[in-house]
Amino acid sequence: MCLADAPAPVFALVSAPETTNSAQVTASQAVNLELPADVANFDYTDKTTDLWERVRAGYAIPDLENQLVANQLAWYGTRTEYILRTVQRGSRYLYHVVEELEKRGMPTELALLPFIESAFNPQAISTAKATGMWQFMAATGRDFNLKQTMFKDDRRGVLDSTDAALNYLEKLYGMFGDWQLALAAYNWGEGSVQRAIKKQQALGLPIDFQSLSVHMPNETKNYLPKLQAVKNIIGNPEQFNLALPKLNNQPYFVSVEKTRDIDVRVAAQLAELPMDEFTALNPQFSRPVIAGGSNTKILLPTDNAALFKENLNKWQGPLSSWSAHTVQKTERVEALATKLGLKPEVVREVNFIPAKMMVKAGSTLLVPKSSKTPDHDISLEIAEKAQLVIEKNSTRQVSYKVSKHDNLAGIAKRFRVSVAELKSWNQLKRDSVANGQTLRIQTPVVTRVNQTSILASTRRATAPKIVRHTATPTRNGKTIVANLKATRFK
Repeated sequence: MCLADAPAPVFALVSAPETTNSAQVTASQAVNLELPADVANFDYTDKTTDLWERVRAGYAIPDLENQLVANQLAWYGTRTEYILRTVQRGSRYLYHVVEELEKRGMPTELALLPFIESAFNPQAISTAKATGMWQFMAATGRDFNLKQTMFKDDRRGVLDSTDAALNYLEKLYGMFGDWQLALAAYNWGEGSVQRAIKKQQALGLPIDFQSLSVHMPNETKNYLPKLQAVKNIIGNPEQFNLALPKLNNQPYFVSVEKTRDIDVRVAAQLAELPMDEFTALNPQFSRPVIAGGSNTKILLPTDNAALFKENLNKWQGPLSSWSAHTVQKTERVEALATKLGLKPEVVREVNFIPAKMMVKAGSTLLVPKSSKTPDHDISLEIAEKAQLVIEKNSTRQVSYKVSKHDNLAGIAKRFRVSVAELKSWNQLKRDSVANGQTLRIQTPVVTRVNQTSILASTRRATAPKIVRHTATPTRNGKTIVANLKATRFK
């Protein structure tokens, strides 16, 4: 498909606006398309031709055999369509995970762990707000250098989250010296496993996974049996009447280092990728523009990276349609939009601000570029530190008795309302008030709201498909809500 014939991708929340003063950017200014050395110089001669064989060859965790494993095998064994959907989704990422495991000398069945955690969906959010393919909670993610900003959440990023998950698993194996216990700790928490070990030791009892399971919640008891079941099925698919698709033993994607801001829709169009495929590889970006410095990477299928470079060299339009605006005082979205010459719904939708919410002073809003806004990239400091804090905008009625020194403007300022509102509430035709006059005022009552929580709730509420493995809940007993098909960008 040539670029000229490609339909223009549309951002699901709000279409990127046209800009009037954006400078043209050349390919050399926008991205670095040099292939990483491990991809450009990759030698396949000593590798198997099927990635599944490579996975099976690296199995190294002792097998677990008990009734719980049998139960999980029975569950998965009758759901071959679910397995194949998960495999198809995971085929984008599996080579990278296996490659990273082998570099570290770690067991390759750990590459199947996202099968259990998220069904290989990097957009998955649990009801406990664990996020991404490897299901990191916010605090744990920060412990492993996964940045969570207004513009991106590295817990969803394929490269960053995989690196963090393997670092965490290595740490846990170093603590316990046993991969089964390390996996239990990944699910249950290292402190919980340590306390269970101490209880067993105090009683002179064994401290292997099966022995410790008497202290575990049901979720953790089933966690390793789930992985064992999937490991068995991938190891011998013919025993379960399953025909696994062949996965080529080669990289699915390459990294593109971005040096200028670029809209998500533009990046997908230049790569000639459907929006759902682009966001499946780049799910960490939370806004319609990819901001940040040269450390911000875009993943593209190898063939599409070449198309991206070719199309970028021909591109005549702006790369980025968005800029950042710092809010100077706490205001309603309608007032902010009027000042910026925008429609309130545009500001709300692109910034995930629900109705009846005010924006707190110091917050950063993403707004369309226009002739009134400077045409430059969002600064690295804003991209890495920007926050959006919103407050519930509710009111209560109070009565105020006017004193002889009062005027409407002063009263409006005191109560954080407008003069027009004061006149409307009190049927005033003039801008003057009399000493002793009683005014009715609708005063705002604000409650600070975590905008990140609202964003997570919005993603869950709009997910087109919900996956619940009712027999075996995920971490902390919470059920994964997985957005299986598409994403915030369509």
